[in-house]
Amino acid sequence: MFLGQFQHNLDDKGRLMVPARYRDLLAAGAFITQGFDKCLMVMTDAYFKQVYERINNMNLADATARMLRRLILSNAYPVEVDKVGRILVPQNLRGFLQIESGELTVAGQGEYFEVWTPANWAAQMDNLQDVEANEQRFSTLDLSKDNSSS
Repeated sequence: MFLGQFQHNLDDKGRLMVPARYRDLLAAGAFITQGFDKCLMVMTDAYFKQVYERINNMNLADATARMLRRLILSNAYPVEVDKVGRILVPQNLRGFLQIESGELTVAGQGEYFEVWTPANWAAQMDNLQDVEANEQRFSTLDLSKDNSSS
């Protein structure tokens, strides 16, 4: 599982250092694509295939489904971790983040991880640190143990 937050550098050739604990998880292959927020998503090959199957099963006549397909698939690229632990971030995805080199934040999201500029990640963290807002936004989510299997 991809967990935790890390600061890593994007070099001037567009290569991002992947946290050491994430590298083994990417050994079987991975994909990078544009995220839903102002970030990138890096998924294992297996998880990307699950996402692809879900998208592929959506109704092509639905305009929102077509937009999701364009967002995820037209911006997706296979990536491999090199000998020193880096992945290449394609130019158009660096353009989306508006960064050519420098520090980035890598944030685990369980099945995948996100790549953020430090400023955008700080804004996300500020938003998530608002306890009162969290009470409202997360109140409808049920995180209790599923008793249906007992």
